Amino acid sequence: MRRAVVFASVIAGIALSACGFTPLYGDGGAGASLTRIAVSAQDDRLGYRLREQLEDALAFNRSATPLYRLTTEVQQSRRPLGRRIDDTATRYELTVKAAWTLTPTSGGAPLTGTETVTTTYGSADQPYAAIAAQQDGEDRAAAELARLIRLDLLQALAGR
Repeated sequence: MRRAVVFASVIAGIALSACGFTPLYGDGGAGASLTRIAVSAQDDRLGYRLREQLEDALAFNRSATPLYRLTTEVQQSRRPLGRRIDDTATRYELTVKAAWTLTPTSGGAPLTGTETVTTTYGSADQPYAAIAAQQDGEDRAAAELARLIRLDLLQALAGR
């Protein structure tokens, strides 16, 4: 029985190597070049948070020369949900749309894409609590956008 398992594992390994399969995060895979993508974003709080989240998600290596430059442009809209008796919102829906462009530093055709994320957050009567809730919603949206953009970049770079 044990010999059959070992034999099946060897055959599966040979079959995968013959089909041109390349691991996403292996040596020479698309994941290796993610650390060499320099990120720039618009100069506001949400742009800063998205840049910070993207650099973390891509594991940006500041000591290496970037192979790509990623620029993002973020738009957000806020919509009130639910109403109190005094006609103020109890929750807000935050929709953030990020358009990204990945440009090789050595020249070449840029890759583009867009991602949209929607989060909600509760509103509060106290001004500080309302600001903190809104910023928390923006932070969660930035983290999700970074995850989605990272997946887009992996897919785009794997095709190259």
